[in-house]
Amino acid sequence: MSDNQAPQSDMRPLAVTMGEPAGVGPELIARLWQQREALELSPFLYVGAAEALQAAIPDLPLQSVSDPGEAYEIFPYALPVMEVSLAVPVTLGELNPANGAAVVGSIDLACDLALKGAVSGVVTGPIHKAALYKAGFAAPGHTEYLARRCNMPDTSSVMMLAAQDLRVVPVTIHIALKDVPKKLTADAIIHAGMVTHHDLKARFGIEKPRIAVAGLNPHAGEDGAMGMEEATHITPAIWALRDEGVDVTGPLPADTLFHAEARARYDAVLCMYHDQALIPVKTLDFWSGVNITLGLPIIRTSPDHGTALPLAGTGEARTESMLAAIRTATDMARKASS
Repeated sequence: MSDNQAPQSDMRPLAVTMGEPAGVGPELIARLWQQREALELSPFLYVGAAEALQAAIPDLPLQSVSDPGEAYEIFPYALPVMEVSLAVPVTLGELNPANGAAVVGSIDLACDLALKGAVSGVVTGPIHKAALYKAGFAAPGHTEYLARRCNMPDTSSVMMLAAQDLRVVPVTIHIALKDVPKKLTADAIIHAGMVTHHDLKARFGIEKPRIAVAGLNPHAGEDGAMGMEEATHITPAIWALRDEGVDVTGPLPADTLFHAEARARYDAVLCMYHDQALIPVKTLDFWSGVNITLGLPIIRTSPDHGTALPLAGTGEARTESMLAAIRTATDMARKASS
């Protein structure tokens, strides 16, 4: 059986949301569908406005569906679409907050399909948060919104970034560097470690996950000479994780944690702040990074880039990250069901 054929007993495609209709998301989805055979893609379902696809590629073959299971028959000759209509016509490269409700509606529909088990996972197209805020979007971002949609607290989800043979989990994310020591708690590290351990087993097929933990300070604090956070927060969290049966190592100096030989010694690394996690991922593979949400009852991935409004409709936007997000979600779904 080839990669783009699913067992008849599991007719569950991925749902891929349109994201910002004026951005590059719909175009990237359309271009990947056009390359479906060469890339050996498993069937997926586009959730969003057909108009956004046609604005980028007018002659793209589309087929409206009401049941996600129809995607398997349709995918070889047309891109299956579950329509979420726009309020106003889309102009590529130009934001219009009036279409914010449709962007949120596409996320809601895809998430609900995943919660019902009608799709195997969700790949979210990039959104423009400023435009959504004008439309009444209340969550800090995609990740928190999906947690709320799954009836979970914002803090239940954990962000993982992946590229090639590196997976990183930032314990603190979008806060100023000066605020990291105040927000970095043992409880936050323990939560990130437990969720990462669980999902590496359940959704990545790693029987005995190995997790490395980076220090916050240079040289992991050097026994307190360069900071006490390792002793007061990070090490106690590591002990607690070990008590729960997690194979965890650290705290380790971040400057020696990401070269090839070091990466071979762990399956994921907990990082203490945003750039400590994202710089190595983007240095290793700038174009193919994937944003993965852990800790939710559904599988969710996203390309690790934004809406790229100036590139919309030009054909110049690169597809690697969207492709990696689709392939990662597909692989996670297969391993979760095995």
